[in-house]
Amino acid sequence: MALAAETVDLLAARQQMALSLGWHIVIACFGVGFPIFVLLAEWRGLRRQDPVARRLARRWSSALAVLFAVGAVSGTILSFELGILWPRMMADFGDVWGLPFTIEGVAFFTEAVFLGLYLYGWERFSPRAHLLVGLPIPIAGVASAWFVVTANAWMNQPRGFDVDHYLATGQVRDIDPWAAMFNPATPVQTTHMVLAAIMVSGFGVAAVYAVGRLKGRRDRHHRLGFLIPFAIAVVATPLQIGVGDAAARFLAERQPVKLAAIEGLGETTDCAPLTVGGVFIDDRIRFGLQIPCGLSLLTHHDPNSVVQGLDEVPPEDRPPVNVVHIAFQAMVAIGFFLLGLGAWWAWRRWRSHRLPESRWFWWAAAAAGPLAVIALEAGWVVTEVGRQPWIVYEVMRVDDAVTDAGGLWAGYTVLLVVYAVLTVATIAVLRRLARSPLPDLEPSREPSP
Repeated sequence: MALAAETVDLLAARQQMALSLGWHIVIACFGVGFPIFVLLAEWRGLRRQDPVARRLARRWSSALAVLFAVGAVSGTILSFELGILWPRMMADFGDVWGLPFTIEGVAFFTEAVFLGLYLYGWERFSPRAHLLVGLPIPIAGVASAWFVVTANAWMNQPRGFDVDHYLATGQVRDIDPWAAMFNPATPVQTTHMVLAAIMVSGFGVAAVYAVGRLKGRRDRHHRLGFLIPFAIAVVATPLQIGVGDAAARFLAERQPVKLAAIEGLGETTDCAPLTVGGVFIDDRIRFGLQIPCGLSLLTHHDPNSVVQGLDEVPPEDRPPVNVVHIAFQAMVAIGFFLLGLGAWWAWRRWRSHRLPESRWFWWAAAAAGPLAVIALEAGWVVTEVGRQPWIVYEVMRVDDAVTDAGGLWAGYTVLLVVYAVLTVATIAVLRRLARSPLPDLEPSREPSP
């Protein structure tokens, strides 16, 4: 019975962490990408003497302030949960991987200070000074995301301490926080996350104006509101797919069990196939489309190379394959859908210098916002569930790190209520902002066609 109770508490801790991370990461993406769109709109307004672009930037900055405040709340919850739910990991490794959290705090407060100045200065600073005040906001937002993701990268590739000594004695020594932060997973994982944040925020903001277009709103405010974030997201999409290819090669070398779970590869084999779709049953993928030697070619650029399968580790050291495999398939499918949507838009712009007229395009653009969020969540499922049963890869297991305190399901229930209230309140405030009129910023001529 004691073992069953421990299992129940572990599930509650996992569910609570998944809820907090899954909710916060969406809001955090807007903290990275949205400031870029705001400043681009304001810059366009100044350069072309365009009052529509400046009013758009003013409205977006108000929405950014709301999302920043909500993200601060959810981020605080996450920081507390690390210590409350996983005290053994924090007790053993807090000195090793605590540095990026400290630097992230500096980046967060920098972003908060300049966002406050930016909002305050709309009618108080000169237009050029106001734009310059806003420049640190996206820089600090990207830095904040980068430092936090280095901590997660450390969980996938632990460095910065004597690993062998810890495994032998349970004692941490030879601590090097900089080596922990700049671990082998940092370059690919941080780049992947920053690009994902730009895509989620870009397609998300553009989706709002795509819906407006479907409702017949063809004014210049809606055209600019769609064009600026959508164009940035489209540029980020092929870059993201390229980074994903690098991530696959990284996993083949550093986390082969995660890669085997992603592809449902039950046995170590050469000329390993790349599987599209399917379900993992009886140690193999069924009902999927297999591309012969595709996985070997993708991971090693050699169709005859050997790819490690799940049979290399005992069953208790394997992640839940179907969860990881299906999440990865969803992420990749959505990524290529967004790539195709961007190609459609680019082709139309190249041919006629106009936005597409097809309602199919606008329906797809409206769907791109929520689909980008689903791809983001699926990517984090692959990252976190694919590392199981390790909370620190091959160093500490999840069930060794979880708290032994009771009442975790009660905390999870309360958290569900908190996030439900936050979600409703955030949507309500954003809708109210969208309907509220904005004052003219300053007299300015309309731009020439």
